[in-house]
Amino acid sequence: MITVFGSINVDLVTRVAKSPLPGETVLGSDYQLIPGGKGANQALAARRAGADVRLVGAIGDDDIGKTALIELEPAGVDLTCVARRHGTTGVAIITVNNKGENTIVVSPGANATASADQVPADAFAAGDTLLFQMEVPYEESMKVARVAHDAGARVVLSIAPFTPLTPLELAPVSVIIVNEHEAADFARHVGLAVHGDQAVVGALARRLDRTVIATLGAEGAMASGPEGLVRVPAIPVTPVDTTGAGDTFVGVLAAWVDQGADLKTAMARAAVAGSLACTRVGAQPSFPTRAEIEEAAP
Repeated sequence: MITVFGSINVDLVTRVAKSPLPGETVLGSDYQLIPGGKGANQALAARRAGADVRLVGAIGDDDIGKTALIELEPAGVDLTCVARRHGTTGVAIITVNNKGENTIVVSPGANATASADQVPADAFAAGDTLLFQMEVPYEESMKVARVAHDAGARVVLSIAPFTPLTPLELAPVSVIIVNEHEAADFARHVGLAVHGDQAVVGALARRLDRTVIATLGAEGAMASGPEGLVRVPAIPVTPVDTTGAGDTFVGVLAAWVDQGADLKTAMARAAVAGSLACTRVGAQPSFPTRAEIEEAAP
């Protein structure tokens, strides 16, 4: 069983010929309202990959909140621990350029009220998985992480957006997932003068004494930890929209690991899923099913 403690947003997406520079105005397409948020995204990606998933978070009682759950409910994600707060739902304002690259600004809304008290007392058992990110209050996330760790659950942290955490703060965490830029930021934060993906990931894993996984875009993903160095390729695709690709990787990885797969197998399937997500517009609508992942796997 995977419990995701995290954000629930609605993405306001517009396509642009080029991403705006500071102070620049560009014309965009008609906008779309697409459900998103890193917590909701990772929960849906894990569920479509075949895992049993519970989502814990908060949405507002505004009209936009009605859009936030429209992909999660029919997919079978357990939403009984999603709170409805008075106020606004979290919104991400996203531009996507002709290369499929995106810019994102997040307004937290109800995500700022997500509380560890929403997690049932018996939520975790040995062998379960907790998955969390950095878009809801960190103190509440760490309360949940400590409970999950003490119950024998696997605790997976996606440090996105990047936050300068200390090794002590990461005590309940067993697996850390970052992208290549977040990995470099983290290495500098803990005083590691290393360069290159393999050197950065390896040094972080040794310094933090944790498994560290870095997503590398079109180059796939790399991990270092007790399993040694693990590297898996992405599959070649023509990107249409990279929004949500990282969340797809995290959710699918958690799904495979939660179901007993070894790290390399889980990473390989997650890399395939992340690649597939880039071939469709939007975050949640782009997430592949388990069957699609298996069919596309090398």
